[in-house]
Amino acid sequence: MSQSENLLGREFGAIAELVGLHAAEAPDRIALIDPAGTLSYGELDALMDRIAASLQRDGLEPGGAIAICAASSARYAALFLGALRAGVVVAPLAPGSSPESLARMMADADARLLFLDAAAAEVIGPSAPTGIPRIALDASPAGIDFERWLLPAGASPAPVAPEPAWPLNIIYSSGTTGEPKGIVQGHGMRWAHVRRGARYGYGAGKLTLLSTPLYSNTTLVVFFPSIAYGGSVVLMPKFDAGGYLALAQQHGITHTMLVPVQYRRLMAHPDFDRFDLSRFEYKFSTSAPFDAALKADVLARWPGGLVEFYGMTEGGGTCILEAHLHPAKLHTVGRPAEGSDIRLIDDDGQEVARGEAGEVVGNSAGMMVGYHRLPEKTREAEWFDASGKRFIRTGDVGRFDEDGFLVLLDRKKDLVISGGFNIYPSDLEAVLRSHPAVADTSVIGMPSREWGETPVAFVVRTVGQDAAADELLGWTNSRLGKTQRLSALHFIDELPRSPIGKVLKRELRNRLERG
Repeated sequence: MSQSENLLGREFGAIAELVGLHAAEAPDRIALIDPAGTLSYGELDALMDRIAASLQRDGLEPGGAIAICAASSARYAALFLGALRAGVVVAPLAPGSSPESLARMMADADARLLFLDAAAAEVIGPSAPTGIPRIALDASPAGIDFERWLLPAGASPAPVAPEPAWPLNIIYSSGTTGEPKGIVQGHGMRWAHVRRGARYGYGAGKLTLLSTPLYSNTTLVVFFPSIAYGGSVVLMPKFDAGGYLALAQQHGITHTMLVPVQYRRLMAHPDFDRFDLSRFEYKFSTSAPFDAALKADVLARWPGGLVEFYGMTEGGGTCILEAHLHPAKLHTVGRPAEGSDIRLIDDDGQEVARGEAGEVVGNSAGMMVGYHRLPEKTREAEWFDASGKRFIRTGDVGRFDEDGFLVLLDRKKDLVISGGFNIYPSDLEAVLRSHPAVADTSVIGMPSREWGETPVAFVVRTVGQDAAADELLGWTNSRLGKTQRLSALHFIDELPRSPIGKVLKRELRNRLERG
């Protein structure tokens, strides 16, 4: 057994240490690939040493934080991993956030250094907290040149041995509007994700294609296992369906993480079936509702297994649907993963009877430490059972079927209560998607003087279809229960989404409120 295999078998280990072991075992094996070139494990390990030593030179001790705001690249990934080697906490920030939100997030994280690229610098402008040195990852005038900031080749850091409870990164959950919440994820939580990866065939000779951003937990739950098991990661800074398919064929990709909207665009690409995707072993998805019909299309036309993870950035519990093994359960998000305790509770915090709907709460080894500097918000996100066991509340409403598979009904906050009846937007969206003229849709609740709230639909038309709004509204309502019916339907060119594919329902509401 190799040293890396021995470490991977332990209850806890350091991801950065694994990179060093892979570098010793196979220094020429490729670790990272981006449009600018490649980094072998030997090169990555040496660069991580220089990064960790440079951070220590600048006074960063274990638990201190840096912020990264840039497009995905091999250098970004190496910086993230190098920070872990020094025990430094990484706050990866979304460049698409407002300047004000970015400033708040950097201040909240108490970031000592800001690493960025030219595009992020343009967004941030002068709003970032003063006194934080800026280092440019892309040789732009955005800050001090990264190569000039680095200590010379051969530099090595003072050794640091992280503990499971140490914070590894801070993921900000709401950096586009409102007060951002920093989700503190520990080394133990990330190690739990790594150990889960043993089931999915990561390892030397395997190639993972990532087109979601490195600031997203969606990406990191696959990035870290890919590197931990000694595979190669291809980083795509910006997703487009044709470019993704070309990269997958060129590199013989075996693993990937995609959000549902990306799957939809890939499966609709006119040349999808012409690409050789035969080396795929596993495709993963998370972060947003994954339509059962779309899952079925992926299973029918794309080789390899399809795995959906259901969980939150905050952690708690995870459900896993191995869709290729359970084709009759595509309407579910699977069963609780090993080590995950998933329960359903009512509005009073009491567990519901079997078969009934309730809010999903979960406990596992993969749980956030808490919201950074927000103890009250942390308490709001927690639920404790009668024994005092800690769970994380998801805000999702679901029920377990007779086989123990979790069926999600909707977000608790998106529930529409009309005339005293609970309406789940996902039910209405499923009906709408069954119409050939509907390419995409989202249903929201709007205030109603008569009913309190009323459901309203936004629809993206299928190309070549010209169904009228009143015709589609009538068709949909004829298939819904009396209490579910839509009060209005609006066409939209494209649904507003976050970078990881979640529909921004607040933007749809704002659109109607503005008239």
